[in-house]
Order: sequence, then C-alpha cells, then structure tokens
Amino acid sequence: FAHPTRQIFMVQRVPHHCDTSWILEINPNLTKEEQLNLTIPRNTQGSYEECYMYTPVDWDLDSIRRYGLNSTEKCRDGWVYPSIKRSLKCVSFLQFDLVCDRKEQTDISQSIFMLGLLIGAFIFGSLSDSIGRRPTTLVCLLIQGVFGIGTAFVPNFYVYVALRWAIVLTESVLTFLATEWVGISYRPHAVIISHCWFAFGQMTLAGLAYGIRNWRMLQIAGSAPVFALFFYIWVFPESARWLMAKGKIKDAKKLFQKAAVMNKRTIPPELLDELTPEKESKSGNILDVFRKRHLRKVTLIMSAAWFVNSLVYYGVSLNVGNFGLDIYLTQLVFGAVEIPARFSCIYLLQWFGRKKSQSGCLLLGGIMCLIITGIPKDLPVVTTTLAVIGKFSIAASFSVSYVYSAELFPTVVRQTGVGLCSMSARLGGIISPLIGLLGTYNSVIPMAIFGGTPVIGGILCCLLPETRGKELQDGTEEPVETQWWRGNHGVIMDNFGHPLPASWIKLVL
Repeated sequence: FAHPTRQIFMVQRVPHHCDTSWILEINPNLTKEEQLNLTIPRNTQGSYEECYMYTPVDWDLDSIRRYGLNSTEKCRDGWVYPSIKRSLKCVSFLQFDLVCDRKEQTDISQSIFMLGLLIGAFIFGSLSDSIGRRPTTLVCLLIQGVFGIGTAFVPNFYVYVALRWAIVLTESVLTFLATEWVGISYRPHAVIISHCWFAFGQMTLAGLAYGIRNWRMLQIAGSAPVFALFFYIWVFPESARWLMAKGKIKDAKKLFQKAAVMNKRTIPPELLDELTPEKESKSGNILDVFRKRHLRKVTLIMSAAWFVNSLVYYGVSLNVGNFGLDIYLTQLVFGAVEIPARFSCIYLLQWFGRKKSQSGCLLLGGIMCLIITGIPKDLPVVTTTLAVIGKFSIAASFSVSYVYSAELFPTVVRQTGVGLCSMSARLGGIISPLIGLLGTYNSVIPMAIFGGTPVIGGILCCLLPETRGKELQDGTEEPVETQWWRGNHGVIMDNFGHPLPASWIKLVL
C-alpha cells in the first residue's frame, strides 16, 4: 500500500469542462445546455472543449446570443465534472483539479515518488547497517503508518506529494531480513516469496479501491493495517548475520538457538563455539567493476537489464487505466499474474539457466508491448491480454535479475555491482512516468518505448556468461569455468576435485 502505483485509482480521467457560472449572474434561468453552448467552444470532434472557455464579457444575454463570443482563454474559475455529483467532489481526488495544464503533475509526482525509492535506499540502507535491521524496519513501519494516515488529511496536492514521498522512502529497506535469515541456496526463494506478497498487496488494493471511492478513506484503510503489526516490537528478530558482523556473538548465538528450536533442530555446542566475529574483508569500489573488461561488460549489461525491467514494469503498471477495460479488474489481474510469474522463476532458473531466462523474459515482454502498438483501441480485451502477458514476463525478468546479478559479480564487488544495478532500476522508475507524457504527441510512443527497450536488453543479455551450477567468484580475476557435482558418499565437489563444505547454518535452517 506504500507503493506509488496506488495513485492510479485516485487520478482517473473524468470528463470535465471549464466552470462558466459567470453567465448565470446575467441570467440564472439558463439551462445547462444553453450555458455550455454560449460559453464553451467545441473541438474538431464536435464535443465541448475541456480546457478552454469563451472570455467572459460584460454584455446582456441578448447581445451574447446575437453576436456570439469568439475570444477564448484557458479555464479561469476551475472546472466542472458533470459525471460527479458536487457533493462527492470533496471526497474524490478531483478536488485538486489535476486536469488540463495541471494533469502533468500526476506523472511528475510519480517520478518524484520513484526518486524517493532511490534516496530511501541510501538513507535507510546506511541506517540499517549502522543501528541494525530490526530498529530500522520498525521505524520504517511507523513512518508508513503515521504518514499514511496523515496523507488522508492533506489540504492540497503538494502536501500530499510530500507525505507520500516520505512514505516511499521507507520501502527499500523492508526486504533485508528476507535474505539474511536463510541459507545461500534459499535466498532466491526468499526474494521471490517477498515479491509474491507485493503482488498480493496489489490485488488487495484493487479490491479496496473498488469498494472505497472516497480517496481519503481509501488512504486510511490502506495505511491503518500497519499499526496491527505493533507486536513486531516483541517478536521481530534482528539479523544474526548483522550481529556477527558487529561482533555481537552472544546475541547471535541466542538467535541461532531460538531459530533452531522453532525449526525443531539442535545445534551442537561445538558448532556454536566456532562462531567468531566476521573479519572485515577488503571490498571493492565502484572503479573496480569498470577496470576489468569482463566486469565492465557484466556491469553495463546488467545495469541496462535492471533499468529496462523497472522502466517497463512501472510503465505498464501506471498505464493500467489506458487499456480500455475496467481499471479495478485490470489491476486485480495484473497483481494476480505476478504470483505465477515470480514462482515460475524458480523452475526457469533450474531448467533453462540464468542467461536464457533473463534474455527470454525481456524479449517476450518487449514483443508483447510492441504488438500492443498495432492493436486498435476498440479491442480492449486483446490489448489487456497482451499487457498481462507482458507484465508476467517483465515481473519474472525482475526476479531473475536479482538472482543473476548476485551470481555474476564476485564477492569483493558484489555489493557495489548489485548496488549500481539497483540504482539503474530506480532511474528507470523515475523516467517511466515521464515517458507517459509523450502520449500527448502520439499515443503509440510510450508503448513503443516500453516494447523496444526490453528487446534491446534481452539481446544484450545473450552476451553474458551462464552461472547456473557454477561456483561464485571471490576475486575480480577472469572466472574459471567451474561446475559443482556430487562425488562419493554424496559429498559435493567442484570440477577440480575440491570438496565444498556444507554451511553450518543449514543445521539451523
């Protein structure tokens, strides 16, 4: 509910025209149709202009009817929404009048929210490394609840954007523990499952938005459940990995023992005694990923893949109201399709490998978007079906990117490399809403961009190495082809005959 895509239900296109009640001061007995005919020009399609009106004059009604009005200007006194009752306007997002010259503010605000994701990753990422995952996560949940409720009472759109931006800042930190409390082999599962909960949230949001048309009440309904998680204060664990990195071995041992009890396992005391503070290894910097030719290629291509994933994912998601079908049903389907898309990655990665999965998902998503550009607007079912397939592919591609990137970068620059990719994704998210503004020139342009970029990204991914079943690299030297295999007595070996020791954490998990 903290995600920027929730705004699509609040800012929907509604027929409107200028408020021309000035003419009622001359003659209050005019019918609505007479008022519009005398004060608002018609466009080339014969309907009333939505953003222009005839310039008010100080004439009597007979003179206006006889000579007519010719001079036009932009709406002076606001807008009227014929399909919305006046009593309901105050509880809808229309009270901010985000139409005509102001309608770009909705897309710009979405870019501002995406910028918040980027800045929040730096702020709360650093805070999480300093004071721990647990307190940072609890603070983020508190911010989401308090600011979310506060957003329901804002007096204008600018305060709304400011409070929503503060909420979006907190989103990036909430997935840290999902990967730090599982073994290496299960980290992809943890990431994918957390992504599935995000999809479930989208589906729930569609149902809430359908049932609650008062945007302020919708804001409260979407934010209040955060306070139901107050019990996290007592049950939410710290990251044992973070505790070990900070030298807090006793606290880490207590958490491992608690985890073992919950999983009905027993940790031999000698294994606990082997726990020592993690030595701070020398990590690389941003220059290291560009010095080596093979790392430079990986960095540029994976950054492009993350950029395209984010660009298209948010581009299609924010465009959900333009496919021709009911926006609530379409959003429900968009959320539902992400669940099989995320889970399918587990099997795609096993069957086809990382490279083919990444490239194939990007290509399929791009092709679907390109086909949409040629579909007539009077075929909304076809358009939406293609969009759903495209969303499925891009969502799957996003999950593959998380796993693939972590395996491509060596240990000493893994954080740096994945961080650059994540930053690239945030930039894609920032640009995505702005691309929608190009639709004012030609409605095909945004979808053509959302279709062409993943095709290019998918082709580039074909140049990357495969990492399925290969040992992770520690240094920045050119990787050696290494395969894992099971030797005598089930011992896992590499192709040099070296046994790979099982992590003791697996005894806990």
